[in-house]
Amino acid sequence: MKLFMRKLLYLIVMLFIISLISFLAIHLAPNSFFASGELNPNITEESIAQLKAIYGLDKPLYIQFFSWVLAIIQLDFGISFASGQMVKTEILDRIPITLTINIISMFLIFVISLYLGIKSALSKNSFFDRFTGQLSLLSFSMPSFYLALLCVLIFAIYLKILPIAGLHSVPDDGSLTYYLDFAWHLVLPISIITFGGIGSLTLYIRSLTIEILKSDYIFFAKSRGLNNKQILRYYILPNLYPPVITLLGLSLPGIIGGL
Repeated sequence: MKLFMRKLLYLIVMLFIISLISFLAIHLAPNSFFASGELNPNITEESIAQLKAIYGLDKPLYIQFFSWVLAIIQLDFGISFASGQMVKTEILDRIPITLTINIISMFLIFVISLYLGIKSALSKNSFFDRFTGQLSLLSFSMPSFYLALLCVLIFAIYLKILPIAGLHSVPDDGSLTYYLDFAWHLVLPISIITFGGIGSLTLYIRSLTIEILKSDYIFFAKSRGLNNKQILRYYILPNLYPPVITLLGLSLPGIIGGL
Protein backbone atom coordinates (compact mmCIF):
# COMPACT_ATOMS: atom_id res chain seq x y z
CA MET A 1 0.00 0.00 0.00
CA LYS A 2 2.84 2.38 0.84
CA LEU A 3 4.50 1.63 -2.47
CA PHE A 4 1.25 2.32 -4.31
CA MET A 5 0.75 5.65 -2.53
CA ARG A 6 4.37 6.60 -3.24
CA LYS A 7 3.95 5.80 -6.92
CA LEU A 8 0.65 7.68 -7.05
CA LEU A 9 2.21 10.74 -5.39
CA TYR A 10 5.13 10.58 -7.82
CA LEU A 11 2.69 10.41 -10.75
CA ILE A 12 0.73 13.44 -9.50
CA VAL A 13 3.91 15.47 -9.02
CA MET A 14 5.20 14.54 -12.47
CA LEU A 15 1.88 15.45 -14.11
CA PHE A 16 1.90 18.77 -12.29
CA ILE A 17 5.46 19.57 -13.41
CA ILE A 18 4.75 18.55 -17.02
CA SER A 19 1.58 20.65 -17.12
CA LEU A 20 3.41 23.63 -15.61
CA ILE A 21 6.22 23.38 -18.17
CA SER A 22 3.70 23.10 -21.01
CA PHE A 23 1.74 26.07 -19.73
CA LEU A 24 4.83 28.26 -19.35
CA ALA A 25 6.21 27.23 -22.74
CA ILE A 26 3.02 28.42 -24.43
CA HIS A 27 3.06 31.76 -22.62
CA LEU A 28 6.78 32.32 -23.17
CA ALA A 29 6.37 31.94 -26.93
CA PRO A 30 7.18 35.18 -28.80
CA ASN A 31 3.71 35.42 -30.38
CA SER A 32 0.33 35.05 -28.75
CA PHE A 33 -2.83 33.61 -30.18
CA PHE A 34 -4.14 37.13 -30.77
CA ALA A 35 -1.01 38.31 -32.60
CA SER A 36 -2.68 38.09 -36.02
CA GLY A 37 -5.75 39.85 -34.70
CA GLU A 38 -3.72 42.64 -33.14
CA LEU A 39 -2.10 43.31 -36.52
CA ASN A 40 -5.46 43.35 -38.29
CA PRO A 41 -6.67 46.97 -38.65
CA ASN A 42 -10.29 45.79 -38.87
CA ILE A 43 -10.24 44.37 -35.33
CA THR A 44 -10.58 46.88 -32.52
CA GLU A 45 -8.77 46.73 -29.21
CA GLU A 46 -12.13 46.33 -27.48
CA SER A 47 -12.82 43.15 -29.47
CA ILE A 48 -9.43 41.70 -28.57
CA ALA A 49 -9.93 42.62 -24.90
CA GLN A 50 -13.36 40.95 -25.00
CA LEU A 51 -11.88 37.76 -26.45
CA LYS A 52 -9.16 37.72 -23.79
CA ALA A 53 -11.82 38.13 -21.10
CA ILE A 54 -13.88 35.27 -22.57
CA TYR A 55 -10.90 32.89 -22.49
CA GLY A 56 -9.58 34.20 -19.17
CA LEU A 57 -6.35 35.53 -20.68
CA ASP A 58 -6.71 38.87 -18.93
CA LYS A 59 -6.10 37.27 -15.53
CA PRO A 60 -2.73 36.71 -13.79
CA LEU A 61 -0.73 33.71 -14.96
CA TYR A 62 -1.13 31.71 -11.77
CA ILE A 63 -4.92 32.07 -11.94
CA GLN A 64 -4.88 31.04 -15.60
CA PHE A 65 -2.76 28.00 -14.76
CA PHE A 66 -4.91 26.69 -11.91
CA SER A 67 -8.10 27.41 -13.86
CA TRP A 68 -6.66 25.45 -16.77
CA VAL A 69 -5.67 22.50 -14.55
CA LEU A 70 -9.09 22.48 -12.87
CA ALA A 71 -10.81 22.52 -16.25
CA ILE A 72 -8.71 19.57 -17.46
CA ILE A 73 -9.57 17.58 -14.33
CA GLN A 74 -13.24 18.24 -15.11
CA LEU A 75 -12.62 17.18 -18.76
CA ASP A 76 -13.45 20.69 -19.92
CA PHE A 77 -11.09 21.36 -22.83
CA GLY A 78 -12.74 24.57 -23.90
CA ILE A 79 -14.16 25.56 -27.28
CA SER A 80 -12.57 24.72 -30.62
CA PHE A 81 -11.38 27.79 -32.49
CA ALA A 82 -11.95 26.01 -35.80
CA SER A 83 -15.52 24.76 -35.39
CA GLY A 84 -16.83 26.69 -32.40
CA GLN A 85 -17.95 23.42 -30.76
CA MET A 86 -16.93 22.06 -27.39
CA VAL A 87 -13.64 20.16 -27.71
CA LYS A 88 -14.95 17.45 -25.38
CA THR A 89 -17.95 16.89 -27.67
CA GLU A 90 -15.73 16.65 -30.75
CA ILE A 91 -13.44 14.14 -29.01
CA LEU A 92 -16.39 11.98 -27.95
CA ASP A 93 -17.79 12.07 -31.47
CA ARG A 94 -14.51 10.76 -32.87
CA ILE A 95 -13.74 8.11 -30.25
CA PRO A 96 -15.79 5.29 -31.88
CA ILE A 97 -14.10 5.51 -35.28
CA THR A 98 -10.69 6.06 -33.64
CA LEU A 99 -11.09 2.91 -31.55
CA THR A 100 -12.37 0.95 -34.54
CA ILE A 101 -9.40 1.85 -36.74
CA ASN A 102 -6.80 1.31 -34.03
CA ILE A 103 -8.21 -1.97 -32.67
CA ILE A 104 -8.31 -3.47 -36.17
CA SER A 105 -4.84 -2.09 -36.94
CA MET A 106 -3.32 -3.46 -33.73
CA PHE A 107 -4.83 -6.87 -34.39
CA LEU A 108 -3.42 -6.92 -37.92
CA ILE A 109 -0.02 -5.69 -36.72
CA PHE A 110 0.08 -8.47 -34.14
CA VAL A 111 -0.96 -11.25 -36.53
CA ILE A 112 1.18 -10.16 -39.50
CA SER A 113 4.27 -9.43 -37.40
CA LEU A 114 3.94 -12.74 -35.57
CA TYR A 115 3.74 -14.66 -38.82
CA LEU A 116 6.56 -12.79 -40.57
CA GLY A 117 8.84 -12.85 -37.54
CA ILE A 118 8.44 -16.55 -36.79
CA LYS A 119 8.60 -17.52 -40.46
CA SER A 120 11.80 -15.50 -40.92
CA ALA A 121 13.41 -17.06 -37.84
CA LEU A 122 12.52 -20.58 -38.91
CA SER A 123 13.88 -19.96 -42.42
CA LYS A 124 16.92 -17.92 -41.42
CA ASN A 125 19.07 -16.54 -44.27
CA SER A 126 16.52 -17.64 -46.88
CA PHE A 127 14.98 -15.40 -49.55
CA PHE A 128 11.87 -14.95 -47.40
CA ASP A 129 14.03 -13.89 -44.46
CA ARG A 130 15.92 -11.31 -46.54
CA PHE A 131 12.70 -10.03 -48.12
CA THR A 132 11.04 -9.66 -44.70
CA GLY A 133 14.08 -7.81 -43.38
CA GLN A 134 13.98 -5.30 -46.24
CA LEU A 135 10.22 -4.90 -45.85
CA SER A 136 10.60 -4.29 -42.11
CA LEU A 137 13.34 -1.74 -42.74
CA LEU A 138 11.09 0.08 -45.18
CA SER A 139 8.21 -0.07 -42.70
CA PHE A 140 9.84 1.70 -39.76
CA SER A 141 12.05 4.04 -41.82
CA MET A 142 9.33 5.55 -44.03
CA PRO A 143 7.42 8.44 -42.36
CA SER A 144 3.75 7.60 -42.02
CA PHE A 145 2.59 10.98 -43.34
CA TYR A 146 4.66 10.47 -46.52
CA LEU A 147 3.32 6.94 -46.95
CA ALA A 148 -0.23 8.25 -46.48
CA LEU A 149 0.24 10.98 -49.11
CA LEU A 150 1.82 8.46 -51.49
CA CYS A 151 -1.04 5.97 -51.07
CA VAL A 152 -3.66 8.68 -51.50
CA LEU A 153 -1.91 9.89 -54.65
CA ILE A 154 -1.66 6.39 -56.16
CA PHE A 155 -4.82 4.60 -55.02
CA ALA A 156 -7.26 7.49 -54.61
CA ILE A 157 -6.23 10.03 -57.23
CA TYR A 158 -4.51 8.09 -60.02
CA LEU A 159 -6.12 4.64 -59.83
CA LYS A 160 -9.33 5.88 -58.13
CA ILE A 161 -9.97 2.54 -56.43
CA LEU A 162 -10.01 3.83 -52.84
CA PRO A 163 -11.83 6.83 -51.35
CA ILE A 164 -9.68 9.85 -50.56
CA ALA A 165 -11.50 10.88 -47.35
CA GLY A 166 -14.65 10.47 -45.30
CA LEU A 167 -16.34 7.44 -43.78
CA HIS A 168 -19.04 6.65 -46.31
CA SER A 169 -20.29 7.64 -49.75
CA VAL A 170 -23.84 6.31 -49.45
CA PRO A 171 -26.63 7.28 -47.03
CA ASP A 172 -26.64 5.62 -43.62
CA ASP A 173 -29.68 3.41 -44.11
CA GLY A 174 -28.37 0.38 -42.19
CA SER A 175 -28.14 -1.74 -45.32
CA LEU A 176 -25.34 -4.12 -46.25
CA THR A 177 -24.25 -1.69 -48.97
CA TYR A 178 -23.66 1.02 -46.39
CA TYR A 179 -21.51 -1.22 -44.16
CA LEU A 180 -19.49 -2.47 -47.12
CA ASP A 181 -18.93 1.12 -48.21
CA PHE A 182 -17.95 2.04 -44.64
CA ALA A 183 -15.44 -0.83 -44.53
CA TRP A 184 -14.04 0.21 -47.92
CA HIS A 185 -13.35 3.71 -46.56
CA LEU A 186 -11.31 2.16 -43.72
CA VAL A 187 -9.02 0.15 -45.99
CA LEU A 188 -6.54 2.94 -46.67
CA PRO A 189 -6.02 4.29 -43.11
CA ILE A 190 -5.89 0.80 -41.59
CA SER A 191 -3.40 -0.37 -44.22
CA ILE A 192 -1.12 2.62 -43.62
CA ILE A 193 -1.18 2.21 -39.83
CA THR A 194 -0.61 -1.53 -40.13
CA PHE A 195 2.32 -1.21 -42.52
CA GLY A 196 3.94 1.41 -40.31
CA GLY A 197 3.64 -0.80 -37.23
CA ILE A 198 4.83 -4.19 -38.45
CA GLY A 199 8.48 -3.30 -39.11
CA SER A 200 10.08 -3.08 -35.70
CA LEU A 201 7.75 -5.70 -34.19
CA THR A 202 8.59 -8.22 -36.92
CA LEU A 203 12.33 -7.81 -36.38
CA TYR A 204 11.86 -8.09 -32.62
CA ILE A 205 9.84 -11.32 -32.96
CA ARG A 206 12.41 -12.74 -35.38
CA SER A 207 15.28 -11.99 -33.01
CA LEU A 208 13.40 -13.36 -30.00
CA THR A 209 12.40 -16.51 -31.87
CA ILE A 210 15.99 -17.18 -32.89
CA GLU A 211 17.08 -16.90 -29.26
CA ILE A 212 14.29 -19.28 -28.19
CA LEU A 213 15.34 -21.82 -30.83
CA LYS A 214 18.83 -21.86 -29.29
CA SER A 215 17.45 -22.78 -25.86
CA ASP A 216 18.09 -26.15 -24.26
CA TYR A 217 14.42 -27.00 -23.89
CA ILE A 218 13.96 -26.70 -27.66
CA PHE A 219 16.83 -29.17 -28.13
CA PHE A 220 15.25 -31.62 -25.69
CA ALA A 221 11.84 -31.14 -27.32
CA LYS A 222 13.30 -32.11 -30.67
CA SER A 223 15.07 -35.09 -29.10
CA ARG A 224 11.69 -36.29 -27.76
CA GLY A 225 10.43 -36.45 -31.33
CA LEU A 226 8.17 -33.35 -31.32
CA ASN A 227 7.54 -31.92 -34.79
CA ASN A 228 7.86 -28.24 -35.72
CA LYS A 229 4.16 -27.50 -35.21
CA GLN A 230 4.21 -28.92 -31.69
CA ILE A 231 7.38 -27.01 -30.81
CA LEU A 232 5.84 -23.84 -32.19
CA ARG A 233 2.61 -24.34 -30.26
CA TYR A 234 3.95 -25.49 -26.88
CA TYR A 235 7.35 -23.80 -26.65
CA ILE A 236 7.81 -20.85 -29.02
CA LEU A 237 4.44 -19.09 -28.91
CA PRO A 238 4.00 -19.21 -25.08
CA ASN A 239 7.41 -17.53 -24.73
CA LEU A 240 6.66 -14.96 -27.43
CA TYR A 241 3.24 -13.73 -26.29
CA PRO A 242 4.17 -11.83 -23.08
CA PRO A 243 6.99 -9.62 -24.47
CA VAL A 244 5.25 -9.10 -27.81
CA ILE A 245 1.96 -8.02 -26.23
CA THR A 246 3.89 -5.73 -23.86
CA LEU A 247 5.76 -4.13 -26.76
CA LEU A 248 2.55 -3.75 -28.74
CA GLY A 249 0.92 -2.07 -25.75
CA LEU A 250 3.83 0.37 -25.44
CA SER A 251 3.44 1.29 -29.10
CA LEU A 252 -0.28 2.04 -28.64
CA PRO A 253 0.19 5.81 -27.99
CA GLY A 254 2.22 6.10 -31.16
CA ILE A 255 -0.38 4.22 -33.18
CA ILE A 256 -3.25 6.36 -31.88
CA GLY A 257 -1.33 9.63 -32.13
CA GLY A 258 0.15 8.85 -35.51
CA LEU A 259 3.18 6.78 -36.25
